[in-house]
Amino acid sequence: MKSRLNPAILPIQASNPIGRLRWAIGLTLLTLALNPLAFGQNQKKSPQIPAGIKVERDLLYATHNQVDLKLDLYLPEAEPNGLMPAVIWIHGGGWLKGSKDKCPAAFLAQHGFAVASISYRLADTTQWPGQIDDCCAAVRWLRSNGEKYGIDGERIGAWGSSAGGHLAALLGTRDADQSAGVDARVQAVCDWFGPTNLLTMPPNNVSETRTAEQVANSNGAKLLGTTVREVPELAKDASALFHITKEDPPFLITHGSEDPGVPLSQSITFHDALQKAGIKSRFVIVKGAKHGGKEFQSDKVKNTVVAFFKETLKP
Repeated sequence: MKSRLNPAILPIQASNPIGRLRWAIGLTLLTLALNPLAFGQNQKKSPQIPAGIKVERDLLYATHNQVDLKLDLYLPEAEPNGLMPAVIWIHGGGWLKGSKDKCPAAFLAQHGFAVASISYRLADTTQWPGQIDDCCAAVRWLRSNGEKYGIDGERIGAWGSSAGGHLAALLGTRDADQSAGVDARVQAVCDWFGPTNLLTMPPNNVSETRTAEQVANSNGAKLLGTTVREVPELAKDASALFHITKEDPPFLITHGSEDPGVPLSQSITFHDALQKAGIKSRFVIVKGAKHGGKEFQSDKVKNTVVAFFKETLKP
């Protein structure tokens, strides 16, 4: 739709003060009509921070293969009464996208937790196990450096959604490399609809609705470097289900009943296996929810998360 403003007549109106004002307004409207993004297109919006929270951004926690790994640390503005527990937020995105910048877990800082939203190397940069190595490095950094931020390094939880839930579950089950000299184990895990068995994930297997070519181009194949059929042991290493032991921390598993991306059965099987091993695990099905979405932002779901981390990480 063409603008009704005629730039050819605007200069004529600038011969008097009112005319100049009309000319300026007209030029602004014309610019916006022709290019609505002209104003503010270079202004990057900062993610909103919940009330009562401060943030330390882009703290370097490790460098792996010349890639700087950073985290954002959300802290209560009010001085905590002693050292506080911390929760690491791990973003989703199919191991191929996503960012630490928007942290849906930041609200936990309103409840006396520090929240570390971490970056990690994606599958287009490095393949498995680079992603979990980065997560372990973030735990070690918090354990080694947290005290100056008021963090108790002995009370660290992990929380993630989708691919982030996958990595959080592995932080709670998979044995980490201890050669760094600092323990990378966490004391509680909240897994939001993360795949826990890559061998049975539909995108990783040929079926009536999925060709071998599609499987070869799946996110799982990009994470592992090839299909699960070709590297089943590597796929098991990247699956929390195969790492469960009686020493694992408590779990809160949350999954949408209508999830089209990660089958609900992934979380059902994982929850059952945790309980069979004697691990305290709570399983919450969010009725009507798909792969994330507004249902997971309800007060009921958030309060469940807060209650879980208070129970497991608060003294």
